[in-house]
Amino acid sequence: MTSEQHVSLYPELDEASLTQFAAALRSGDTAHLSPARAGEVTRALSVLTFAQVQVPGEGGVKLAGALWRHTGNRPRPAIVMPAPWTDFGWLVYAVQATRFALKGYHVLAYTPRGFGLAQFGGASGGEVEVAGPLDVADGRAALTYLIDQVKGPVTKTGFLGDSYGSGISQLVAAHDPRVDAVAALSTWGDLGEAFYENSTRHVESVRLLRQAAQRARLSARTEQAFDDVLADRNVEETLEWARERSPYTYVDLLNGRPVAVFYANAWHETLFPANQALRTFTALTGPRRIDLSIGDHSGPEMSGMIGLPNRIWADAHRWFDHHLKGEPNGIATEGRVLGQIMWNEELELRDDWGAVTETTDRLYLTSTAVSGDGRGRHERDGGLAEKPETGWTSEFRVGTDTPATVADKILETGNQEMAGNPKVYPTHDIDRADAAVWVTGGYPSGARLRGIPRLHLTYTSTHASSTFVAHLFDVGPDGSAHIVTHAPFTRLDHSPGRPVSVDVEFQATGYDIPADHRLMLVLDTVDPFYGDANAPGGTITVTSPADDPSHLDLPLG
Repeated sequence: MTSEQHVSLYPELDEASLTQFAAALRSGDTAHLSPARAGEVTRALSVLTFAQVQVPGEGGVKLAGALWRHTGNRPRPAIVMPAPWTDFGWLVYAVQATRFALKGYHVLAYTPRGFGLAQFGGASGGEVEVAGPLDVADGRAALTYLIDQVKGPVTKTGFLGDSYGSGISQLVAAHDPRVDAVAALSTWGDLGEAFYENSTRHVESVRLLRQAAQRARLSARTEQAFDDVLADRNVEETLEWARERSPYTYVDLLNGRPVAVFYANAWHETLFPANQALRTFTALTGPRRIDLSIGDHSGPEMSGMIGLPNRIWADAHRWFDHHLKGEPNGIATEGRVLGQIMWNEELELRDDWGAVTETTDRLYLTSTAVSGDGRGRHERDGGLAEKPETGWTSEFRVGTDTPATVADKILETGNQEMAGNPKVYPTHDIDRADAAVWVTGGYPSGARLRGIPRLHLTYTSTHASSTFVAHLFDVGPDGSAHIVTHAPFTRLDHSPGRPVSVDVEFQATGYDIPADHRLMLVLDTVDPFYGDANAPGGTITVTSPADDPSHLDLPLG
């Protein structure tokens, strides 16, 4: 293991409140809890037993866990909750597991192999395999253990996980016919795409995963996979490793029964970007739903982990209440897609992902900025216009970062977004020698972006490989901006100087552009979140051939 600084994927989580809540479940002493949490513990202990347990996993490995078990022989549904990528282990779920138990479920929460500390409910044996076959076998063994521990028949079963636990939950559901429903929060569908989006390495995501697992025990194969991403080697081998750990690989198994699958993700998710989860979601043919929110990884659901009101956890409860208990609560018929719109926080329900985008507006990249009042504009900026303009070129240097970045810091910038303080970008400070910029005129009545923007452009590179990052910004009249969405792109097989046409999907978005604001497209070549394939001293030149004009397709709804 390296000596990188330890960080947490849950920086806002109140460790003390969770520890005190679990202690009250063990002892019955609620003196240190708030009245609301004390009431939950008292009610739970009056109808069930709580115990910390050692769950027998695959190969004799013992997994730290906690069991909420009802007395009596009444048939009941059951839920298994594999913990996230954190030292807290099963403790993260203490409050929500208690709430499920109060509604009549047997519940088992456990810490996946290789994770956990004694002060947080115990350490699990084994090594971290990143949702590999051993983790799937552990999940199946945990379900068997739960069924064996309770009295009376188990009617239906569900798996719920946040982050790491969400991937394990989907994979167990695909391989175990006993699982009827899944709730996967801040999840992944295709781990390979999450690590290599548009052939671009997500180096900051991998660094964060390693830093957050400093106290865990990573297997040698896990260490190798992380090292290979960071060192830019063995790409095909890593993609095969990721394929085995991707729910998308097993979507036919999920559809075959079918399993009822609930997803929750953030528009600005930086660890597992939304598009790869949406691709899996849209491939599902059984009951499904996805909630998309403002923020970054695990941020939107974090408040619910300590018992505060939380829309995502409320929907997860409704999902299981309907699919495991048969309650007619409306979640099966009200729409498969729920989007929280930046920045007005309005909630929009749509029948399915295909109904999110109603029309597409095509804007062409031009050499000259469109007409307007000139504020916040630069003389080298091109335009985004309704009619094509061809024959122009826009050249910029590679190798220098600009203020057009994905975020200041993974997770933390998203948490600021949730608090109503999105990052402000100074578009004046983007050096046009290191970036290419195109802007629209002001939108008199604003615009409603809904779906996946797509960029088609032709460019040349002075070297055989290239990377650029495309950003879409919402720019106010004073030139300050907020990020709407972005996409990295890498090509490794150029003929230097020869034009190549490419299509780039931005990450999905639900964004309202205010009246009189403009959209800005920025291409640069360096971002701390990504590895780049640019050779020093090179340039990228964008153009727009007459027979294939460069353009941006904006999804509107």
